[in-house]
Amino acid sequence: MSLKDRIGEDIKAAMKSKEKLRLETIRSIKKALLEKEVSLRPSGQTDLTEAQEMELLLQQAKQRRDSIEQYQQAGRTDLADQEAQELAILEAYLPTQLSDDELSKIIDEIITEVGATSLKDLGKVMGTAIQRVKGQADGKKIQALVKAKLSE
Repeated sequence: MSLKDRIGEDIKAAMKSKEKLRLETIRSIKKALLEKEVSLRPSGQTDLTEAQEMELLLQQAKQRRDSIEQYQQAGRTDLADQEAQELAILEAYLPTQLSDDELSKIIDEIITEVGATSLKDLGKVMGTAIQRVKGQADGKKIQALVKAKLSE
């Protein structure tokens, strides 16, 4: 089942169960997907690829995480809680996130592969790491782990 079909089914289910927040969140995902699709039409592309859909979902999740952080800093726990609930709904469409141990092992492998020895090699490691774990870990988390390992 394609992401578009799954979202359509989930919208119907949310409407039937009268889950307002879930319905609004899924509709916002659908809207973002449609906007992206329309923006690509002049280039001759009619449908989004799975990679483009994943990229869009990751952007949506990142926006929610950033919003949560900003709301918490401003003392608006009510809005932060709502964003957290939306993020949880959105994460159902993303691949499962790697645990800290799994991510650490992958980063160790990458450091060995590229021959990184110091923080000067951060860019090499980050580029490979982002490609390898795309969608399975947050960029900030990856960067923190890589910096910690390279500064040892």
